[in-house]
Amino acid sequence: MPVLAQVGLAALIALIVSFAATPAVRWVAQRVGAMDIPKDDRRMHKSPIPRLGGLAIFVGFLMGVVVLAEIDRQVQGVLIGAVVIVVLGVIDDIFSLNALLKFAIQIFAALIAVYHGVIIEVFTSPLVFSANEYMFLGFMSIPITVFWIVAITNSVNLIDGLDGLAVGVSAISAVVMLIIAWLVSDPNVAIIMAALAGACLGFMPYNFNPAKIFMGDTGALLLGYVLATVSIIGLFKFYAVVSFAVPFLILAVPLFDTSFAFLRRLLKGQNPMHADRGHFHHRLLDLGLNQKQSVAILYAISGFLGLAAVVMTTSDKFKALILVIAVFVALAFVFFVFRGRGTK
Repeated sequence: MPVLAQVGLAALIALIVSFAATPAVRWVAQRVGAMDIPKDDRRMHKSPIPRLGGLAIFVGFLMGVVVLAEIDRQVQGVLIGAVVIVVLGVIDDIFSLNALLKFAIQIFAALIAVYHGVIIEVFTSPLVFSANEYMFLGFMSIPITVFWIVAITNSVNLIDGLDGLAVGVSAISAVVMLIIAWLVSDPNVAIIMAALAGACLGFMPYNFNPAKIFMGDTGALLLGYVLATVSIIGLFKFYAVVSFAVPFLILAVPLFDTSFAFLRRLLKGQNPMHADRGHFHHRLLDLGLNQKQSVAILYAISGFLGLAAVVMTTSDKFKALILVIAVFVALAFVFFVFRGRGTK
């Protein structure tokens, strides 16, 4: 079967399975008490809404991968780690686990991927005009890899504050990674990302505002984990082709939001893991936008930076210029948001 047909079929299988499984997962969530009850001003909904929607995304993703992808050692590590993350998410969505316990299990899941060869060993230098084109990490490979996986896993979870936001941004990121994998001739990564994008798209009709179900930590942690680990085998691996900046551009929205959240809390003398109402989507709401408008703006930012990542992969001549423009736009957006009304 041609690779393009495999990519399309993986996306279609994942989409259909995810879409069909979501009502059943919603029913289960209601029966086991996995409900998101609005109890503070960070939550936008007014009545309890079922969680666990990530289970439907996981089932769709898994079906697309198992049917069409090559399950080599690295992919095995990604899938085993994803199972650990999903189990963690399900338990947390029902019982609300301690933050330190969740963090420890995320590190364990990251180490599973590392054990199976999902490791960042070398990448192009972030210093555009440096004489050293590549950076070899040596003994720092494992800690940097674990940090990357855990950071992305949590960053997607942290932006899951508006209906359809995290799943949509993740779908955009998956599509961008799919395109880049296609451009650098890595069909297996393209198939895996097609399955992830398809699973997200199958869930999105239920998650758009007003949402009928949330994906919960089950889905948000899963999407972050898969994007983080597959970016290592599909982006960092091609250090001679793909710039250091590409994975950061693709995942810029959750990464920027998480970085500023941690910095903001530390400057206030708070625990960096302390939840607050200062994320980008909250700031957009404070500017007077509604949920759909806020989500659309963050989709557009994510899509623009993803496009910049694709262009950087295909063009050597303007790489530095594209990087500067993309970072400038992202920083301008951050400045615009933080200049908005109030700093709650």
